[in-house]
Amino acid sequence: MTDVSQFPGFDKLPLEGRSQFERAGASCFFSSLPWFDVFVKQALDKDDRVKIFCSLSVSKTGSNTWAALPTVQRAADSGFFKPRKLASLTNYYSSLYAPMCEDSKCEEFGRKVANAIGNESPGWDVVELKPLDVASPVFSALADGLRSAGFVIQTYFCFGNWYLEVGGRSFQEYLEGLPPVLRNTLSRKKKKLDKSGRAKIAITSGADGLENAIKAYETVYAASWKRPEPYPKFVPELIRTCARLGFLRLGTVHVDGQPVAVQFWIVQNGVALIYKLAYDERFRDLSVGTILTASMLEHVIDVDRVREVDYLTGDDDYKKDWMSARRERWAILAMNPRTLKGAAAVVRHVGGRAVKRAIQSVGARIFGPRKNSQVGVTNQLRETISGS
Repeated sequence: MTDVSQFPGFDKLPLEGRSQFERAGASCFFSSLPWFDVFVKQALDKDDRVKIFCSLSVSKTGSNTWAALPTVQRAADSGFFKPRKLASLTNYYSSLYAPMCEDSKCEEFGRKVANAIGNESPGWDVVELKPLDVASPVFSALADGLRSAGFVIQTYFCFGNWYLEVGGRSFQEYLEGLPPVLRNTLSRKKKKLDKSGRAKIAITSGADGLENAIKAYETVYAASWKRPEPYPKFVPELIRTCARLGFLRLGTVHVDGQPVAVQFWIVQNGVALIYKLAYDERFRDLSVGTILTASMLEHVIDVDRVREVDYLTGDDDYKKDWMSARRERWAILAMNPRTLKGAAAVVRHVGGRAVKRAIQSVGARIFGPRKNSQVGVTNQLRETISGS
């Protein structure tokens, strides 16, 4: 694998680099160019700086394989009193993050990209990458690479991820396996709503009726318990992008002609991602959210024939009733004990027995090595933290 290069945006990537994102995006929407295109345009602040670390691997057959790590330096993290921080190109909207890299190349790329990050001038005080699949090879590869580059590593839990393995079942077969209380509630409420003739359920998947469906989504979201979106243009643009790609499933419940529940799902490569949902709390007694979830599940299982349904972010109790399995998303926090603010971050996040040696590390940097070399102090600090 060659040395790591940096690119200031996806439009600056060479063709081979873009192709790697396209390959990764074919199996994971959150690694795709369409996702990052909307994210960069609509979910970053004006002065945020995108930095894509890329490396090229040439096989014995002469074929080229790119590995890439998309990151950002946020303007909000800049300032005299703040550590210089490099973060994954993610935020509140991101349910999964991973480098674009083949499993067999993860260890090598993790080491290469960590060295590139560690050798940048001026140096990074803190590197934070999240949310990562803790069970993937890339998680340990990045943590080990950053540790080898001299960073002090702390990993932490981000959130649980509930998902359903469909296993070739029909919706009716799946329904029969739901908890009896949920199944009975769903049957009773749906019969009552159908009998009233007041409700209409629609699922938008393309351009027809798209803008009206987006307006309905925004109306319901504003009337729900959800906090206002930090970037209000992001979700509508993501919906339009998914509609153009054929990935959109935007479900809406109207009661007496008024939108009262919405769910934005993304269906790609046999996986249905439950991305956003909301309902008008004035209609809670009608269980419109539960009824819409069942309708969406019926569509993706019986029509789209997905193999997996993914509830994405969080351990909310209701997700356990609908889903069958759970995995975890974790973060890697890498702190640089060779910089003043990085050592302060070690003290703040790790503390305990690491405090004294973190101070020694800062002293070695400012006043020069005494009995122990700076590398020796750094290694002692890392060993202390690993054992604490």
